[in-house]
Amino acid sequence: MFEIKPLSKESIPAALEKAMRYRLLNEPGDAESICHDVLRIDSENQQALVTLLLAMTDRFARGYAIGDTQIREVLARIRDEYERTYYSGIVCERRAKAQLHQGSPGSKFAAYEWLREAMEWFEKAESIRPHGNDDAILRWNTCARMIMNNHLSPRPVEEVEQFLE
Repeated sequence: MFEIKPLSKESIPAALEKAMRYRLLNEPGDAESICHDVLRIDSENQQALVTLLLAMTDRFARGYAIGDTQIREVLARIRDEYERTYYSGIVCERRAKAQLHQGSPGSKFAAYEWLREAMEWFEKAESIRPHGNDDAILRWNTCARMIMNNHLSPRPVEEVEQFLE
């Protein structure tokens, strides 16, 4: 196998700019790779962790299986409580969008559930947001509009008949 070559600490800012560019070019795998290179030499780099998380969620719509465990591991490493809460909402919102895009049976119900969970995270983030930062409110409103515009609703509760013995 190959041994991964380390980056120099001085190259971190430029590498993170490249990772952002790859995300914008819709190349999340390349962005992830760069973030892993940065995290190898600076394991607590918060910008690399956020960019890695966003690159992972960029893959949802492409049908890649990105596990909840991987996502939770990255989220847990984000130190700032507001950021961690806000990005938890972003993860749920992006899972909802992927469900809507998928369009399979039941995907609208799943999208609704993910959007509602995202909205809960955004409400928590709103309550601890820095002064003047309304990002969580903007995201909550986006989720609400997606629910309304796509006529999403909760999954119907199936009534189970109880048989008497």
